[in-house]
Amino acid sequence: MTLQDRSPEPAISGKPTSASRTTLSHIMTSHDTNLLGTVHGGVIMKLVDDVAGAVAGRHSGGPAVTASMDEMAFLVPVRVGDLVHVKAQVNWTGRSSMEVGVRVLAERWNESTPAVQVGSAYLVFAAVDENGKPRSVPPVLPETDKDRRRYQEAQIRRTHRLARRRAIMELREKAVAEGSDAD
Repeated sequence: MTLQDRSPEPAISGKPTSASRTTLSHIMTSHDTNLLGTVHGGVIMKLVDDVAGAVAGRHSGGPAVTASMDEMAFLVPVRVGDLVHVKAQVNWTGRSSMEVGVRVLAERWNESTPAVQVGSAYLVFAAVDENGKPRSVPPVLPETDKDRRRYQEAQIRRTHRLARRRAIMELREKAVAEGSDAD
């Protein structure tokens, strides 16, 4: 078989941002607290990863695994009795990877006050097949000006992630070449 005999991989149709946008809500209880009496950051991070994984799986049409979490920011403490809403959407897609943006909001369960943003994060997911190998994902189709801005910002974060990884690998290779410990 020659290269010309191979048929190209069929193009995957894009999906709009809204197709996989998801919200997960959870009431925080005393089981979620840290030693200071506020909700443990790890509990919030798990909710962030859970909703981002659901969004990535919906967008890609199958399993997706967390590759990295960037810029997890905790803005305001979450308390017992807060109703936490974790909202996520795909901001950007590559061949097999997706950046998912997540906003964390909290409101008192028994008050009618507006929810306040308490955190945010960006996660990168890789779509995988049944053997754990990367598989192609549909392109994301930003629908609004805000979606288009998020797409452009995600491209900047990707460029920075790749540059950081490249710089670290070069530094480690240099350390190994010089005979020093690279760990």
